[in-house]
Amino acid sequence: QVQLVESGGGLVQAGGSLRLSCAASGGTFSNYGMAWFRQASGKEREFVAGINRSGGSTYYADSVKGRFTISRDNAKNMVYLQMNSLKSEDTAVYYCAARRQVVVTSQYQYDYWGQGTQVTVSS
Repeated sequence: QVQLVESGGGLVQAGGSLRLSCAASGGTFSNYGMAWFRQASGKEREFVAGINRSGGSTYYADSVKGRFTISRDNAKNMVYLQMNSLKSEDTAVYYCAARRQVVVTSQYQYDYWGQGTQVTVSS
């Protein structure tokens, strides 16, 4: 059983930056593809970024490409999401997710989820 705990959310002005962190425990971290999803109020949860087990491949939603960067540190059991040039439409609860297969964009294919961290971007 894998436990995921996100941190780093908060309130930031448009154009600013935040770095989200996700700490994993309870499993062999390097066995899991990792992803970040987000859910804005009244909307479906959507894929933001993913990273494969080795960290050698990354994937991004078109809406964040060029602004967000996902990375992982398998020695520390951590995954990160660096968010730059934030916009008001990035406001959402951000979730870390893990699955024992390749990264996919469907939330329904993930086995483990964190509790989420709120990101609010003021314009």
